Amino acid sequence: MIIDAHHHLWQPERGYRWLDEPGLDRLRRPYLPADLTAETTAAGVGATVLVEGGRCHRDEVAEFLGYAATTPVIARVVAWIDIGAPDVAATLAAYRRLPGGELLAGVRAQVQGEADPDYLDRPEVRHGLAAVAAAGLSFDLIIRAEQLPAAARAAYAVPELIFVLDHLGKPRIDEGDTGLRAWLGPITELAGCPNVTAKLSGLVTEAGPGWTAAALSPFVAAAVDLFGPDRLMFGSDWPVCLLRAGYRDVLDALREALPPMTGAQRAEILGGTAARVYRLVS
Repeated sequence: MIIDAHHHLWQPERGYRWLDEPGLDRLRRPYLPADLTAETTAAGVGATVLVEGGRCHRDEVAEFLGYAATTPVIARVVAWIDIGAPDVAATLAAYRRLPGGELLAGVRAQVQGEADPDYLDRPEVRHGLAAVAAAGLSFDLIIRAEQLPAAARAAYAVPELIFVLDHLGKPRIDEGDTGLRAWLGPITELAGCPNVTAKLSGLVTEAGPGWTAAALSPFVAAAVDLFGPDRLMFGSDWPVCLLRAGYRDVLDALREALPPMTGAQRAEILGGTAARVYRLVS
């Protein structure tokens, strides 16, 4: 089964202020479970993981758990949390008491919006990460490339926590070989942490207008070499991907960009890893 480990849903009027930025007209409309189901059905995707969409409000958690409880294709939710807050453990317990709370698989914070590249080194953040681990959840890393070193330090410091790197840490695919060289050092260090997995998601966005599967291939091949198929997973990043490509186009591009591998290895990337990390299987 193909599992989309990373997509979003939103209703802009509920507080997604980032959608007001220039150039995002294509995204500035509601994207709801029915829209998702139409895309996944057409692409042959059997299950998905709904990831917080940058609203950064607890109300979104209840809404998304409700979607998961009533939408067959949405198997799990990665919810927002303020990872540096003193009440992370209590917040996670409250999330689990919500209707659909058993479908909560992980959390993430908008670390990419922190100006400090060493934000993940802060004591209060490390305390929050430990609370996530104690709750048996994973932590998605939505970070910029320059924040990768701090992510590696956090992963080594909290080895009991499963970290999931979103969008491969946003390498500058649009810069070709230059972007690849700048990204390889820090991603290699992070990949050396056995408790880190990564999503092959958001790559068409980082590749920019005129992207091709060939432009993605060096970054995808490096990720496969560093993480292995059993620590990589497909994510559409829909509907953000619509700035560059349709849902099915993203899936087809990943298939084309993957280096030669066995059918079993492809199956890991397209579903097996996500099923384990997000506990879609026991």
